[in-house]
Amino acid sequence: MNLELDHDGHLLDYTVWNEDVAQQLAQSLELELTAWHFEVLHAVRQFYAQFGHSPATRPLIKFLMKNISADINNAVLQERFHTGLVARHLSRLAGIPKPANCL
Repeated sequence: MNLELDHDGHLLDYTVWNEDVAQQLAQSLELELTAWHFEVLHAVRQFYAQFGHSPATRPLIKFLMKNISADINNAVLQERFHTGLVARHLSRLAGIPKPANCL
């Protein structure tokens, strides 16, 4: 599958996203996405649809705690998604633009 990405690796058109696209994007993190990962990514997309922008880390974690599990925190997301750049990589894997506060 040939995806059109910006210079940061985010989809140019977030509407082409699906779970196969997410799995292809996850290869750069050496990550095999599970049902749990997809639940989180769908919630990230829900945040984007609801608020009109990609989330920074703190608002994202609060949103995930409210909508998925109170046990979600930054350390869990870093471990499960193999990254220290939680908001950036979850937005990329969810097919939405890079958060505005990310360099």
